[in-house]
Amino acid sequence: MPELDRSESTYIAGHRGLVGSAIWRHLTARGFTRLVGRTSAELDLRNRDATFAFFADVRPRYVVLAAARVGGIMANATEPAGFLSDNLRIQVNALDAAAAHAVERLLFLGSSCIYPKYAPQPITEDSLLTGPLEPTNEAYAIAKIAGLFQVQAVRRQLGLSWISAMPTNLYGPNDNFDLATSHVLPALVRRFHEAVRSGIQEVTLWGTGAPRREFLHVDDLAAACLTLLESYDDPAPVNIGTGEDLSIRDLASLVADVTGYTGTITWDATHPDGTPRKLLDSSRVRSLGWRSAVDLKDGIRATYRWFSEAEALRR
Repeated sequence: MPELDRSESTYIAGHRGLVGSAIWRHLTARGFTRLVGRTSAELDLRNRDATFAFFADVRPRYVVLAAARVGGIMANATEPAGFLSDNLRIQVNALDAAAAHAVERLLFLGSSCIYPKYAPQPITEDSLLTGPLEPTNEAYAIAKIAGLFQVQAVRRQLGLSWISAMPTNLYGPNDNFDLATSHVLPALVRRFHEAVRSGIQEVTLWGTGAPRREFLHVDDLAAACLTLLESYDDPAPVNIGTGEDLSIRDLASLVADVTGYTGTITWDATHPDGTPRKLLDSSRVRSLGWRSAVDLKDGIRATYRWFSEAEALRR
């Protein structure tokens, strides 16, 4: 694939979120001068007419679709209809509008939750649709699978060089730290931060702590996205991960250490664990020259620093 023209219009859908903001920072640092973003208040991608009008006005040459409704295990389990409906509408509208205007390069960002609950580890891209999904987030997973297949369908029908990537669990600045809707790592950051601030000596966490997860800093993901946009042109999705995982119990200890929490951690096994293990085989993206660079503990420290500064500003 040729190098992207840094002076061309590039639309980052979801540019204020965890993923989109990291991609915006990375592309800016790499010399892109015409990045385009809209907040959800300015452009609701669930609104088909508004989405088509935006594409007709901006006519981006490149698109990164990082906009999505996301949440942790509790949010996914209790609001499956909303996660399915919102994400399907966001994807279909954005992808249809991009196809109508023949966007040259498009990267659709999915999720590692598209793979079966008991997929062989590490999970390769061809594990897709080989078994049942994890029930607690299957609605979100189905939406992302639909997006992946729409990208492949556009490639076949229109011949456009669109691609899909499936990141592992992500964290970093601009993450969602709301305990009701956040993923596990930012939720742990907030729980331990508040415990330290309030002098609480016992924190109870969901599940057994036994499941194993892989965590990738969003700055590493952003670098991988540019690598794919300039080096990859194939209908098969691409996994993006570090190649290393740890138990949620060990993650909790790591976050407690970073935040300064020294109290007791207890586990409530009446709540679900989710998928037992989720480690991606990321050899395909590594074959293009990309490697993750942010050490997990260093990344958590930087994330906690960002969270603490944001909390101080809100107070």
